[in-house]
Amino acid sequence: MKLPKSRKPISSHLAKYHTIYIFTIILFITGIIFGAIIVNSMNFVQKEDLFFYLERFFLGYLQDEDISKQALFQNAIFYHIQFLSLLFFLGLAVIGLPIIWVLLFVKGVAIGFTVGFFVNQLGIKGLLFSFSAIAPQNLIIIPIYIIASSFAMVFSLTLLQSMFSRRYKQPILQIFYRYTAVFICLMIVVSIAALLESIVSFETMRLISDRFIN
Repeated sequence: MKLPKSRKPISSHLAKYHTIYIFTIILFITGIIFGAIIVNSMNFVQKEDLFFYLERFFLGYLQDEDISKQALFQNAIFYHIQFLSLLFFLGLAVIGLPIIWVLLFVKGVAIGFTVGFFVNQLGIKGLLFSFSAIAPQNLIIIPIYIIASSFAMVFSLTLLQSMFSRRYKQPILQIFYRYTAVFICLMIVVSIAALLESIVSFETMRLISDRFIN
């Protein structure tokens, strides 16, 4: 994880660690597929019970006029920063690598299950609902989580190389500063996703929930 001498540090970084990024993307996609499989494995009663609770959520929570956009934004950004912070500290601990994999996989499962369930229950309407209400913030969140997970893996592997191989001795403090700077930037970008989640997605769900759910 040396600072690249090339004029294009991002390209150099991706060229050097592309296998890690490919691995994280495949792991996330596998989680999405697994989430969709879980939906198909549910029996009729389980699907109906879950749909009943979701219907109560949409008719109750989304129609509540007292909900504050500021509170939604604060909750969303706190959750995302909390998750990125967890990835950050797991990257500092070599034993945190398997946990990073599990967290990324579970994220994929959650998205795959959510979209799969709506499509399974509502058909085309469920697909449109997912794209309009779930996709906007996830177009930012998913790449951020993949980048954060990959960078945490790179840092952990760099620590391993520095500890156990004399050939790969690197300035750890310099690498740590870079690692920290990347995560700070990701936390700033994820605030945009929190804004979309608290305003755009919430209002979209509120507008179309009656038409799609009922």
